[in-house]
Amino acid sequence: MMTYQTIEVDGLSIFYREAGDQTKPTMLLLHGFPSASHMFRDLMPALADRFHLIAPDFPGFGQSSAPSHDDFSYTFDHLTAVITDFLQALNLTQFYLYVFDYGAPIGFRIAMAHPDWIEGIVSQNGNIYQEGLGPKWATRQDFWDHPTTAKRDSYRSAFASKTIIGQYTFGTQPNRVSPDGYLLDIAYTQSAGYAERQLDLIYDYQNNIKLYPKFQAYLRAHQPKLLAVWGKNDPSFIYPGAEAFKRDDQNTDVELVDSGHFALETHAVVIAAMIKNYFE
Repeated sequence: MMTYQTIEVDGLSIFYREAGDQTKPTMLLLHGFPSASHMFRDLMPALADRFHLIAPDFPGFGQSSAPSHDDFSYTFDHLTAVITDFLQALNLTQFYLYVFDYGAPIGFRIAMAHPDWIEGIVSQNGNIYQEGLGPKWATRQDFWDHPTTAKRDSYRSAFASKTIIGQYTFGTQPNRVSPDGYLLDIAYTQSAGYAERQLDLIYDYQNNIKLYPKFQAYLRAHQPKLLAVWGKNDPSFIYPGAEAFKRDDQNTDVELVDSGHFALETHAVVIAAMIKNYFE
C-alpha cells in the first residue's frame, strides 16, 4: 500500500510517498527535473515486497512547499540541507539510495557528508562524470561562464510543454510512454513562481559539475555497492556516464536499457528486477 504524507521541515511542508514494510531495508528515492516523486509511481509497488520506500518532493517541486526565490535560496546545497533534515526528522539514517537526474547531485552530497548512512546506490541516469554530459551542456557552460538576463530567459524553453514531452519520449519505442507523468509535470509548470526557481537551479547546476571530483573521491574511498542503470538513448546524460562509475567503484554493475532519460516510464518492472537481483 502506498501512503501520501507531509512533514514540516525547516519551516517547509515536505510531501513524500511511502510504501513497503518499515521493518525491511529502506530505500530513499530522489527525483529529477522537471518531475517529482510521482516519477516513482510504477517502481515503488514493484519494490515494496523487498524494501521500505521513501520518495520526497524537493522544495519547489511537486506537492512540497515552493516559496518565492526571493525568500528561499534555490541551490543544490540548500535542497540537500532540507532533504538531510527531512531524513533526520524521519529518523532515516540507514538506507539504499536511488538517484535520478537532479537527485544525483543531492544524493551524492548526502553520501559524502554521511557515508555511514549509505547501504548501496542505484544511479538511474544520475550523472557525476564529465563523460556523461551530452552536447547541450556546452551551451550551458557558456551561460554559466558569461551569464546574462537574455541567456537566463532562453532557458525558459527547458520547461516548455514540448520540451518536457520530448524528455519523456525521446529515445523510447513508439507508444510506450504514458502521458500521465509528463502532463502532471506540465501542470506543475503553471504554479506561481515556477520559472524563477527553476531558472535559479539551472544556473546553480554548474556547482554540481564542480563537485564531480569529490563525488568520485567518495566512491573511491567507500566503494559502495552501486547499480548504474541507464536509459541508453538519453541525450542529456549519455551512457558513458554510467560506464564511468566502474573507474572509481569496483563494486559497480552497469545495465543499459533501451529507453531514454525517464527510463522508468518504460522499464520500471525491468529496473525493479535488476535492483532486487543486485542487492539480494
